[in-house]
Amino acid sequence: MTEFITVATFNFPHEIVVLKSILDHEGIPYLFQNKNLISVNPLASYAYGGINLKVHPNDVEKVKKILNNLNTNLEIV
Repeated sequence: MTEFITVATFNFPHEIVVLKSILDHEGIPYLFQNKNLISVNPLASYAYGGINLKVHPNDVEKVKKILNNLNTNLEIV
């Protein structure tokens, strides 16, 4: 895990639910740093720098494409 790098940062746990499912489906190894801490105390998100999505350097481009697709294809109802 020491070679994993941060690709994205989220403020709250509910923001990573769909992304976590997609990464699992694609078989991409990942780590959400600070997820449990911020789940217990959501106001601590800003103090700890949010929830960091960390992936292996070989998967960075694939994850960035997934993030771009999520940002462009989600509609707020």
